[in-house]
Amino acid sequence: MSVSTQTARRPDWAALAIGVALGILGLLVGLDARGIGGGSYARIGPATFPYVIAAVLLALSVWTVIEAWRGQFPERDHDETGPIVWIVGGLAAQLLLLNTAGFSIATGLLFAATARAFGKRRLYVSIPLGILISFAIWVLFSQVLRLSLPAGPLERLFF
Repeated sequence: MSVSTQTARRPDWAALAIGVALGILGLLVGLDARGIGGGSYARIGPATFPYVIAAVLLALSVWTVIEAWRGQFPERDHDETGPIVWIVGGLAAQLLLLNTAGFSIATGLLFAATARAFGKRRLYVSIPLGILISFAIWVLFSQVLRLSLPAGPLERLFF
């Protein structure tokens, strides 16, 4: 006689929460698609793709909830909090500095923080390099393509 050593896995509560959130998002997209008018003369109108996206989100929600309830998700790797803090901090700095310091400086700091998160420890190299690359992007978008990006003291110095 053999004794079954199969152990039942518990539901994955994080994945279950993600499945519920996907379902809520799918319902919100579907409800929002109801308000899109126009295209009544054709079978496929402006609301078609939002309905398709809502249906796919709801299907993914059901699938995620079923897999989470069965405990079928693989074990997740341990997250390193240091790099996450650097990237989130860089995003927060960009958000806070975008209107005052301008696109180049704010995005250059985001570049340096992200480079630090990926292991580049020399911020004295990453910050100026990020600002130069961001300034080149600002010039391309604002001067060549004539799109509006926030200008700060560096951008006003040259243009």
